Amino acid sequence: MSGKSLSIIFLFVLSCYQSESAEVRDKFIEEKIVPDVLDDIPDIAMLSVNYPSGVTVELGNVLTPTQVKDKPTVEWTKEDGVYYTLLMTDPDAPSREDPSLGEVRHWLVVNINNQDVGETIVEYIGSGPPLDTGLHRYIFLLFKQIEGYTNFDLPFVSDRSLPERVNTSTKELMDNYDLELVAGSFYQAEYDDYVPILFAQLSGKTIKCSTVQ
Repeated sequence: MSGKSLSIIFLFVLSCYQSESAEVRDKFIEEKIVPDVLDDIPDIAMLSVNYPSGVTVELGNVLTPTQVKDKPTVEWTKEDGVYYTLLMTDPDAPSREDPSLGEVRHWLVVNINNQDVGETIVEYIGSGPPLDTGLHRYIFLLFKQIEGYTNFDLPFVSDRSLPERVNTSTKELMDNYDLELVAGSFYQAEYDDYVPILFAQLSGKTIKCSTVQ
């Protein structure tokens, strides 16, 4: 392949990345993820997030709690020797109009290497927007750990625990652990019949799963 052909391919890939980055940035600003969750939004890639139910996260599309109840597959291009942090957060608790509970941390995995090996600090839970609280934003953020492998001094939170997830802060997490945002995406969801099942799980109660359609 000639040098001219390689240059054309490089420029095409660069153009696609710039277009994707602009789309992510515009959507994050439009939906006020900046400044609600982030102080600023640099040029970042779109994170690939796919659920076992068959749905895909597509920069603000509306999904149901039933569709996102199971842990998704998240993919990105990994660099050798780089460690990553993956976060999923909901800044709309109890609602977007009254976010008085701060961010709810739905998932946090740190020290992810290029072999997809990482440490789960906050186990995944799906969306649980309370009844009549409208659409919540569920935001996936991928960070590069600037200092490499890091000791995260944070308590482990199981998928049956709620209190430790509430009133968290993405901005503080970034500042405390020197994280650089490199990719992101988000979806929106509101109440459906799966939400009581999730809250029963988090409270340690039992509930019949037959209510899920």
